[in-house]
Amino acid sequence: MTVTKEISRQEKSSVKLSITIGKDDVRSEYDELISTYTKTIQLPGFRKGKVPKDVLLRKFGDSLKDEAMGKIIEKAVSEIFEDEAFPREDRPLPYSTPRVQDEPKLDMEKDLQFSVVYDVLPSVKVEKWEGLEIEIPDVSITEEDISRELETIRDRNSVVLDKNESEKAASGDVITVDYWELDDAGEPLPHGDRKDFSYTLGTGYNAYKFDDEITGMKKGETKEFTKTYPDDDNEFAGKTKKLRVTLTALKEKKLPELDDDLAQDVDEKFKTLDDLKNNIKEKLNKDLERRLHDIRNNRILEKIMENTPVDIPESMLRIELDARWRNLARQLNTDTDGLFKMMGNSEERANTMIEAWKPAAEKALHSRLIVETLLEDLKLEASGEEIEKEIEKIAEESGAEQEKVKKYYEEERAKEYLAEEIKENKLFDILKQKNILKAGKKEKYIDLTANNG
Repeated sequence: MTVTKEISRQEKSSVKLSITIGKDDVRSEYDELISTYTKTIQLPGFRKGKVPKDVLLRKFGDSLKDEAMGKIIEKAVSEIFEDEAFPREDRPLPYSTPRVQDEPKLDMEKDLQFSVVYDVLPSVKVEKWEGLEIEIPDVSITEEDISRELETIRDRNSVVLDKNESEKAASGDVITVDYWELDDAGEPLPHGDRKDFSYTLGTGYNAYKFDDEITGMKKGETKEFTKTYPDDDNEFAGKTKKLRVTLTALKEKKLPELDDDLAQDVDEKFKTLDDLKNNIKEKLNKDLERRLHDIRNNRILEKIMENTPVDIPESMLRIELDARWRNLARQLNTDTDGLFKMMGNSEERANTMIEAWKPAAEKALHSRLIVETLLEDLKLEASGEEIEKEIEKIAEESGAEQEKVKKYYEEERAKEYLAEEIKENKLFDILKQKNILKAGKKEKYIDLTANNG
């Protein structure tokens, strides 16, 4: 088949492939289809393979033209993409099916002209990636951070005891309540009640946020009150609710003393409280190192992204959003249909959520394309020896048997992921050396963890 083609660039990393097929080839392909049908079709009054061509055309002419055109277009497009000389950068992404634009009519007296549109891998040229100034937060582990961890450990090792009947509920107590939302007449609303709801008073871990109203109540007491919620409340913004709450159980936590006994209760390897403190400090420093490492890499990439615009294809973004939707379903122990049901089968709610994900998804794809481009430009690879050493390191850090870890990475995909990780680590080591890292403003560790998860 004689085909001429022309590529024109569109927005969002898509291309328009304009194709012309000579009328002689069009006629040949059409005649071949007709010949096949005359040999195989069976119509009333005719034996199989004996249907005259004019009868076939009179009965199915338009349908045959449409079928012939579809086959001609498919054959021409396939031949173009299968041609090794066709430029790599002009080939469609695996998840972008070429679609015919303004589908033509088949005319045996004219060349067939049509266009297909599809997404291609974005063209990325990373020109400015060295000598960039990057600010890294100035953070260190303090005694305050260690003390906070110790308090968490004390809370985990606390004993919960019933309070005296005459005592009142106070912040930090573990309470159990029954509550109802009431209408204007003071009658309980349907679906607005909860029985045996337990939580720690003062944490605000209840939908109606009635901690202040419960503080000072005694066990067995019932209280009615009205709350007006601020405009920035997530669920009841600007609304007024009338509530009835009964305090059914009141307990207090008895925290253990901060001493050597507590350390030994946590783990027998600790002999003294100082041993426990040193272990906490070591773990916090490792966590801080990991977080600062991730922040540094992300900020370097963000600075490169500022100087390297990339046009993200619609199909690439769609696949990324689909993956995030499936991942959320897995996190909630369901499938995508189950997730949709959780959202009340509301397309509007689902679309609103997906729309909110778009900026982060585009940023993730942007940074990924830059990393892949730099890996290719710098020709970074992972040798067999480097992979072996990384497997040994993983086994040592995880405490797993080295042979089991090795067996896991014998699986081809797992080994590919590990090789990619090694290459990326090499890349970020280079980026760290080639750019200017400056200490930014001083921050507390707790604020860093809150801002970066």
